[in-house]
Amino acid sequence: MSRKILIMEDDAATADYVARGLGEAGYVTDRTGDGREGFFLASEGSYDLLVVDRMMPGMDGLSVIRALRAANIGTPSIILSALGSVEDRIDGLRGGSDDYVTKPFSLAELMVRAEALLRRADRAAAAANEARLIIGDLEIDLLARAVRRGGRPIALVPREFSLLVFLARHAGHVVTRTMMLEKLWGYHFDPGTNVIDVHIGRLRRKIDEGSDHSLLHTVRGAGYRLSTEP
Repeated sequence: MSRKILIMEDDAATADYVARGLGEAGYVTDRTGDGREGFFLASEGSYDLLVVDRMMPGMDGLSVIRALRAANIGTPSIILSALGSVEDRIDGLRGGSDDYVTKPFSLAELMVRAEALLRRADRAAAAANEARLIIGDLEIDLLARAVRRGGRPIALVPREFSLLVFLARHAGHVVTRTMMLEKLWGYHFDPGTNVIDVHIGRLRRKIDEGSDHSLLHTVRGAGYRLSTEP
């Protein structure tokens, strides 16, 4: 899928130059010369990168980026500006821009900077995905150690959280008592207690309570399975 880049630039010649170069590199571009319109377009969240002129009618580029960041829209952005003093660049970066390129500029350098920001965004997205486990409407945030089902927060004690994560990492497959005893309790033998049954029972009540279908299933004679399928 082609990456979409929004160019906010009120100088038609510069906008044409940037759009042509990005288009030849395989990017899909949209253009606007008005900062306010650029803000509304960027607010839709459908762009992978923003190239923003600092001086525009309607709303200046730095205000656009600040407003986007205030709205928790983190689309990577490059400020493209004739204002090139150290103070100007610092203001731009502190205002929320990810990079700052001064005019006159090299299109090749702009392209390399754009590629670098897109790679960084891809890595961040991959890391965020790795930090989450999702099974149906159940979401487990591994970094925050938070669990939600259907948007409802679920409070789990540490052992329940560890048990749920273990089941989620094997979602769709049967997890045996032996596997849980070894991984979560450190037992390499069956202690002959119902510790697993107790924890599974508590976990099932918490994650399935109030839902129209169960996620945690008992597989008789085998173990347990976390799955959207019965």
